[in-house]
Amino acid sequence: MQERRGEKIGWIAGWAGGFIWLALLSALWLVQGKMRLATAGTGLLGIAMLFMISLAPWKHPETKYWKLMLPLYTVLMTAVAVIVWLEGGPARLGLSGWSLLACLPIFLPFVTAGRRTWAADGS
Repeated sequence: MQERRGEKIGWIAGWAGGFIWLALLSALWLVQGKMRLATAGTGLLGIAMLFMISLAPWKHPETKYWKLMLPLYTVLMTAVAVIVWLEGGPARLGLSGWSLLACLPIFLPFVTAGRRTWAADGS
């Protein structure tokens, strides 16, 4: 049986890379004394790491990837919304409704890999 180590690294490193901004901002807010933001960011980061490990596809080989990714995407979008809200809203950060268009490519994995399962990919 193949170990598929590269795919496992891709899952962990990809999600870790997707949330690195939250870790960096949480550390910055902690240094700045913005405890509400630091606590929210750290909590959301902890939830994301828990989901990243517990929902790994090799632990649920028959489950479609989209079902495994959905909780992580929910945490990601929640993190963005909470941070924008705690920072004073979209206008204060220079965001508009058009800013949401920049988020669309984030959802490509739902289209490209969402229907696959770990078992069907050669485990």
